[in-house]
Amino acid sequence: MQKIRNIAIIAHVDHGKTTLVDKILHFTNLFRENEQMGELILDSNDLERERGITIVSKNVSVQYQDIKINIIDTPGHADFGGEVERVLKMADGVILLVDAFEGPMPQTRFVTQKALALGLKPIVVVNKVDKENCRPEEVYEAVFELFFNLDATEEQLDFPVLYGSSKQGWMSTDWKQPTDNFTALLDAILEHIPSAPYSEGTLQMQVTSLDYSSFVGRIAIGRVARGSIKENQPISLVKREGKIVKSRVKELHTFVGLGRVKVQEVKAGDICAVVGIEGFDIGDTIADFENPEQLAIIKIDEPTMNMLFTINNSPFFGKEGKFVTSRHLHDRLHKEMEKNLALRVVPTESPDSFLVYGRGILHLSVLIETMRREGYELQVGQPQVIIKEIDGVKCEPIETMVVDVPAEVSGKVIELVTQRKGELLVMETKGDMQHLEFDIPARGIIGLRNNVLTATAGEAVMAHRFKGYEPWKGTIPGRLSGVLVSMEKGQTTAYSIDKLQDRGRFFVDPGVDIYEGQIVGEHIRDNDLVVNLVKGKQLTNMRASGSDDNTRIAPAVKFSLEESMEYIQADEYIEVTPKSIRLRKIYLTENERKINAKKFQ
Repeated sequence: MQKIRNIAIIAHVDHGKTTLVDKILHFTNLFRENEQMGELILDSNDLERERGITIVSKNVSVQYQDIKINIIDTPGHADFGGEVERVLKMADGVILLVDAFEGPMPQTRFVTQKALALGLKPIVVVNKVDKENCRPEEVYEAVFELFFNLDATEEQLDFPVLYGSSKQGWMSTDWKQPTDNFTALLDAILEHIPSAPYSEGTLQMQVTSLDYSSFVGRIAIGRVARGSIKENQPISLVKREGKIVKSRVKELHTFVGLGRVKVQEVKAGDICAVVGIEGFDIGDTIADFENPEQLAIIKIDEPTMNMLFTINNSPFFGKEGKFVTSRHLHDRLHKEMEKNLALRVVPTESPDSFLVYGRGILHLSVLIETMRREGYELQVGQPQVIIKEIDGVKCEPIETMVVDVPAEVSGKVIELVTQRKGELLVMETKGDMQHLEFDIPARGIIGLRNNVLTATAGEAVMAHRFKGYEPWKGTIPGRLSGVLVSMEKGQTTAYSIDKLQDRGRFFVDPGVDIYEGQIVGEHIRDNDLVVNLVKGKQLTNMRASGSDDNTRIAPAVKFSLEESMEYIQADEYIEVTPKSIRLRKIYLTENERKINAKKFQ
């Protein structure tokens, strides 16, 4: 029996995974008394902290009763399913975390399905029982039903359940009797999660994630599946397509706490980092030098959406970014493909543009946001869903969407979703909220979140996951209103914005540089209107009473990157630079737009 447990923590977004890991780290005295570590220790990059979500899975380890527990924190968004699928390969069991009010959500289902299919032993934790309106018993029933629907085995259905509050730092077997520590959870891990099995034989280890160090280059991280791996050992690297490359291990590290420790040898069952191997990709097998044997390749769900990435060719290109050429863009996208398994990049007829395939809007927007923070300038087109022909029928991706909304505005939500070819499947009351479930085409979700939040005064909670391909549902109405397009390059003036306010709402403030063809606002009608925001007031040496009134301008509408991606149409681009996000027409002059109008119909 090895004194190692490998466990992954899975849950829907915002149900408290990363907080739970924080508290386990604190409870097992990983930090000195006087060490200030703050919150959400594992959400280490800026984007994760700002959005409050986990994007990249990470692993840490803790010691409890002389047993080493490797904990893997996974993302909750279905868009990052590629991350989840590969890290579950490293675990022997999972902790499924469920919110005591919301219960199992669509993405809980998505990740649980993957874990149960791999035969992992689950422990269910009903979290946030300190919330008002919580319903722990009902949630427990819902989880049992979910496991049953996902074809769990008898053993998996006999799961232990714990109740508690990660935030307040306690876990207990009975939610009515709070404790003051995490002992119940850690004891359950030792009791129910099988210890990592040791398999004799020649070395086998699958690379499931990457790290990078500027000193030693790329580092392969994975779990040793069979045999043992030693420092300086010659090995064979078996690529996905079966090609074998000979190499040598320079250094080995195992995970201790938040850091790593250099070791001489790692045996089967433990997770380690290998330094010194060149040219590996995720899913490759590190095997014996003499008789290499490949492990099963990690299968990743297909992408469902694509976007055109192209270089920035607007009049303002190169003013803010460091990396602006097509070579920079090509190299960066290919570097991303090495570690982002669910991403695909396809060249187009133009050497300056690439089609990037991803799992959803969030998956692609996180990549764009990361690139702009690194100093890249680029333009992206409208997201398109991937259409397949199955048995001669045109099919499109369909998503299952869950909306929790106050009862009095549920009618508005149903109306908005059915306009976009959504089909209402379930409608039930949860406390003072209405719980709605729909099947909706993936293209219907693009641009829907904004409208639903506006209609419900920001109170709707939406979540969706990919269900499968179904026959094409017909045309979906796009954006209803046209846009206001700038006719000149220059600086916007308060005078001209004020005079045009009755034409629509603006996306730019006075005193901002704009160029011809930039989208500066939304028109009140359904056609595009070309406007001049650069014109100043004609000054005379006469002062007329009443004509010098101060201008009163409504504040400009500011879009986030995702909102911009949902807003634009086929003949528009988003220009993304390190400091700004602008919307523009693909053809900047009005004459060119008229000539090319047929392309976008």
